[in-house]
Amino acid sequence: MDERTREYLRGRFGDYYRRSGIKGPPGASEREWGHIPFTPGEGTTMVRHQSWLDIAGGGSLADFLAREQPRHVYFSAGRYTHPGADRMSEKGWQSADLVFDLDADHLPDIDPAETSYADMLQACKGALFDLLDFLENDFGFADEDATIVFSGGRGYHVHVRADGIQDLGRDQRAEIAEYVRGPDVEFEDVVRTESVEGIGLKNPAPKRTLPTDGGWGARIHRHLMALVDEVRELPEAEAVARLQEFSGVGEGKATAVRQAALDSYDELAAGNIDVHPALVSLAKVLFERTLAADGAPIDEPVTTDINRLIRLPESLHGGTGLVVTPIDRAALDEFEPLVDAVPEHFRNHEVAVEVTDSGPVEFGGEAFTIQEGECRLEEALGVFLMTRGRAEKVTE
Repeated sequence: MDERTREYLRGRFGDYYRRSGIKGPPGASEREWGHIPFTPGEGTTMVRHQSWLDIAGGGSLADFLAREQPRHVYFSAGRYTHPGADRMSEKGWQSADLVFDLDADHLPDIDPAETSYADMLQACKGALFDLLDFLENDFGFADEDATIVFSGGRGYHVHVRADGIQDLGRDQRAEIAEYVRGPDVEFEDVVRTESVEGIGLKNPAPKRTLPTDGGWGARIHRHLMALVDEVRELPEAEAVARLQEFSGVGEGKATAVRQAALDSYDELAAGNIDVHPALVSLAKVLFERTLAADGAPIDEPVTTDINRLIRLPESLHGGTGLVVTPIDRAALDEFEPLVDAVPEHFRNHEVAVEVTDSGPVEFGGEAFTIQEGECRLEEALGVFLMTRGRAEKVTE
């Protein structure tokens, strides 16, 4: 980024903040604040260990941001007695939000070099729904307990501020992160086993069931019942062929599983997998698949860090020019980051730029190709390209 581009973006970010009316998070005066300015060169400088008094003083957060015109803005998940102290040991930690970070670059099966930015964001949104499923159904958090935020860059943040969460330490947060990502457990850890006595049995027989009332066991059970429902609807040959797609399931086991699906449906629906040994084998395969597929690929260090700095909602992301956007849970299905996070302040007028990195672009709900050289673009797109290093500002 050359000097003309940097100064242009710095000024336009300041104009955005001057009109934003942006406010801080709950407990703003108890949090540490930090920002990254538009500094010359390729490196960045983090200005941190600031208190609310340091940044707002007698004015507002919007006043501070309009004056400083930062490239990135952060606040701490932690709350402190002395948030402006230079050393963490002197801040006086009191509590911290439980924060989850989903980054498209860290998703399984996503290669940033081969996947478009728009497709990466779409995949990350799918991972977000997986995370919310855990928070809502496994942990019982209500919609008002969690603030969902598009990071403005490559993913999403979720801030949980429910009662009983704020005081959790690193180890407890690490357990939550492990549970959400996919716990390091064995099949026997999620199966309930009880002894069943019967006529003619010298010793009680074990009965293994998958929980149906929540947790990872219930997730495995849902996958099992989806497969059971599928094979019940298929002709015998197709059902057996479908079951043989699973590792370790040959024709004999597949035939037995199909028959159990037909004859013992109610028991299976109740969680009983001991209706036939073949069902136990299949459940173990589904267990491995469920752990691999159903976990939410959060950035674990963000969740465990009780002092973490996280992006300020409604601020601008200096690597895209997009708004760090809070999203209502009910509106998440329809949210499109490359449309809904585009600052209105940068719309409806043009800017002159020189495109230095040509190629495909997806922005504002459209897909198109840009060519190298000087051109005039809607400012929102121009800012997007400049912040991503694909264009430079030229003289109007």
